[in-house]
Amino acid sequence: MKAIRRFSVRPVLPEPLRPLSDLAHNLRWSWHPETRELFRRADPDGWRACGGDPVRTLGTVSARRLEELAHDRDFLERLSAAAADLREYLTEPRWYQRAEDELPAAVAYFSPEFGITAALPQYSGGLGILAGDHLKAASDLGVPLIGVGLLYRHGYFRQSLSRDGWQQEHYPVLDPNELPLEVLREPGGAPVRVDLRLPGARTLRAHVWQARVGRVPLLLLDSDVEDNAPRERDVTDRLYGGGSEHRLLQEMLLGIGGVRAVRAYCRVTGHPEPEVFHTNEGHAGFLGLERIREMSGEGVPFDTALEAVRAGTVFTTHTPVPAGIDRFDRELVARHLGDDGELPGVDVEQVLRLGTETYPGGDPGLFNMAVMGLRLARLANGVSTLHGAVSREMFAGLWPGFDAAEVPITSITNGVHAPTWTADEMRALPAGAGGAELWETRRTLREHLVHEVRRRLHASWRQRGASDAELGWIDGVLDPDVLTIGFARRVPSYKRLTLMLRDRERLTELLLHPTRPVQLVVAGKAHPADDGGKRLIQELVRFADDPRVRHRIVFLPDYGMAMAQKLYTGCDVWLNNPLRPLEACGTSGMKAALNGCLNLSVRDGWWEEWYEPDFGWAIPTADGGGPGAAHESAQDRQRRDDIEAAALYELLREHVAPCFYDRGPGGDGLPERWIEMVRQTRQRLGPKVLADRMVREYTERLYSPAARAHRALDAAAAGRLAAWKARVRAGWPRVAIDHVESVCESVELGGSLSLRVRVALGGLEPDDVEVQAVAGRVDESDSIAGDEAVRVPLKPSGGPEEDGSRLYEGPLTLDRTGPFGYTVRVLPSHPLLADPAEMGLVTLPPDDLGAREAAGVLLR
Repeated sequence: MKAIRRFSVRPVLPEPLRPLSDLAHNLRWSWHPETRELFRRADPDGWRACGGDPVRTLGTVSARRLEELAHDRDFLERLSAAAADLREYLTEPRWYQRAEDELPAAVAYFSPEFGITAALPQYSGGLGILAGDHLKAASDLGVPLIGVGLLYRHGYFRQSLSRDGWQQEHYPVLDPNELPLEVLREPGGAPVRVDLRLPGARTLRAHVWQARVGRVPLLLLDSDVEDNAPRERDVTDRLYGGGSEHRLLQEMLLGIGGVRAVRAYCRVTGHPEPEVFHTNEGHAGFLGLERIREMSGEGVPFDTALEAVRAGTVFTTHTPVPAGIDRFDRELVARHLGDDGELPGVDVEQVLRLGTETYPGGDPGLFNMAVMGLRLARLANGVSTLHGAVSREMFAGLWPGFDAAEVPITSITNGVHAPTWTADEMRALPAGAGGAELWETRRTLREHLVHEVRRRLHASWRQRGASDAELGWIDGVLDPDVLTIGFARRVPSYKRLTLMLRDRERLTELLLHPTRPVQLVVAGKAHPADDGGKRLIQELVRFADDPRVRHRIVFLPDYGMAMAQKLYTGCDVWLNNPLRPLEACGTSGMKAALNGCLNLSVRDGWWEEWYEPDFGWAIPTADGGGPGAAHESAQDRQRRDDIEAAALYELLREHVAPCFYDRGPGGDGLPERWIEMVRQTRQRLGPKVLADRMVREYTERLYSPAARAHRALDAAAAGRLAAWKARVRAGWPRVAIDHVESVCESVELGGSLSLRVRVALGGLEPDDVEVQAVAGRVDESDSIAGDEAVRVPLKPSGGPEEDGSRLYEGPLTLDRTGPFGYTVRVLPSHPLLADPAEMGLVTLPPDDLGAREAAGVLLR
């Protein structure tokens, strides 16, 4: 009989056990082993049944057991120590508080998903896990971050398999009262409510739930409230679900509603207002428009508000392909943000211009969230060095006239939260642990994984309709002494789940090798609407079902954080074979590395910048080194897959497996070379992949400069900057380089060119511009290499000429041999510009002038 209504009955804790509630509702337990051990002791059976979730565990502990614990001296001492440790963690000064620089009072961090723990399933993949690790590392460092997201009542889907291996999705309902959440309330006790106006006199209302992530509050907006109509209640039904309007409403609630939730949180709690707003991918981009609306309501003009808002905004892009960006029909956006919708008082045409794709190949009928994100942010970054370069190429059309290398998008390589992803056994190992101890620990973790795989595989086959009598073979699946390779991630086509199946006979030979076998553990989810991805999963599942190899390769459904923590710690090798350069960063291999797992990967994302032979292996690629993988023909893609799959098999057979099984001449049965690679991975690679390093970089390179700009650009200063930009844009079409002359004293290394340039300023003042010489090595087409170019400002010389033009002069040192060239250009110049390319304005010599007077020289 089905219940017509569901609610949670909360336990009444005896007074001595009251601190358990605070410990359960602060998600620090997810990376604090001592707290988890405390809850396991409270009810071992309930802890296992609840999947290691303290809130659910407390809800299942019997009153009799609670009474026993209230009189258990040992348990109470442990509880007191854990509660004291948490209080100290929450209040003691940390890195941020000890910093000498003047740092932001607070930072608001917006993301569509957050992967904190499996007990709060509000994530789908790498973007959410990265956001969760960002919050945890910020907490550890004392960074005053406020996280902002949505509370999805169904989360992301749960995955199972049909009998024939086809992905099945189901969406369990999440009850917030059973999650480590509490409603944000007004001082009088009423829930804080955020309202958005929608077309047709409709209203979208949301409550705000708060999760405590150590020192960091995470605000999650929830539209499933009784005051909403059914259509609006469903806005936050599931992550990345629904059609275009549904997604637009989610992103309006995240961005616009999220700013209002932050304001309410600061008002209710006294938390400092954020000086910096960080947009983690374009989904939250509307936050900038809400902040413009706030200022417009105070009578500030749009352009002035835009400058002030930009000053304190950071935008991070995570996608290396245009298809990964949300784009909406302009009319849909106009309808929701116009006079009949949200952002009253804001000119919708000016809003639409922010998201217009004003570059070759762009669609003027679409509103691009990433383009808006870039235009609303003073500082922007990709998530690895290679991804930064790919992003500059991808968005170069927004800065016409500039080389891609000069596009103002920097990079901060992602990191992972070590306390979350490092096995307790590895954490307990001293840095100088001996080879035998290291090898034995790795075997123990591999054995744990084998048991976990068998348990999950049995459950999966039961879901697929098999009886227990059919599943005796599962007891022999995997071997704790066999080289174990992991591959787990989302299943878009570019990640190439089935590259390993390219030559099935070669793979089978590797799996069944008589003396050097390998075994594979594979997991991943395809988006519910991606039938292509589902076919890839089915193809791999059918191969893994073959009785010849099913003891050596398994596919585990329902990949999530709980499974990932077992995979990263138990595998010996982490495999990653995306189409380069379509993996923005790829943090799964980082988590594996923290546990002494070696990486076997295409040199994409983070592996491109940190790969060394001491850490693992690089799969050779056939991409030519450019950013064009997304535009390859089907024939080229097939050829590339063949080449790279063959390279993968070769590496496994000739290098990886022999290294693992070669026990060396020492006679102690240890693979000395393998153990040394594990040691190097822990000692040298480990510190690079940490989220602590990442958050420090965000603080020092992006948050602090953004906060300084925010303070400098009050409404008055922002108004002056906006007026200056308008004047420069109006005059720029008349700025021209009329004449370039040079005197070369010597064409030998160490010589110099004396440059003299006449520039028509078009009514602008000399202080409005910078005249530059750009010089460096040139290729066969006389193009100057952007990454090696030297930029030299030229000085004004004398007053204006009769025609109003100005002369600029300066020396150019010839500091390198070989083909050498130069050109000159004019850029806007203002002390409050974040980057010379910010406005996208540049004047270059006319083509005939460049050919006649800005010729290159060859140094000997």
